[in-house]
Amino acid sequence: MSDELEIHNRIAVLRAERGLARKDLAEAVGVHYRTIGYLEQGKYNPSLELAFRLSEFFDLPIEAIFSPRPFEPLSRQVYGESR
Repeated sequence: MSDELEIHNRIAVLRAERGLARKDLAEAVGVHYRTIGYLEQGKYNPSLELAFRLSEFFDLPIEAIFSPRPFEPLSRQVYGESR
């Protein structure tokens, strides 16, 4: 059992909203495109520096991108539990 905290993120959603390929985002924040893939898949937790770079790139607070708990689906936030 790992003691490492599982970090959830919305990178794939944010990237899709902006029409960005993994490679585009990777170049913008200075990492390899595979790093973005590993982050999106939950196989890699970002360094604090990378989390700040992603926060600045997306112009969002870090906690809007990363969380120690799974994010609630946007559809549930918008439409409630009934859908």
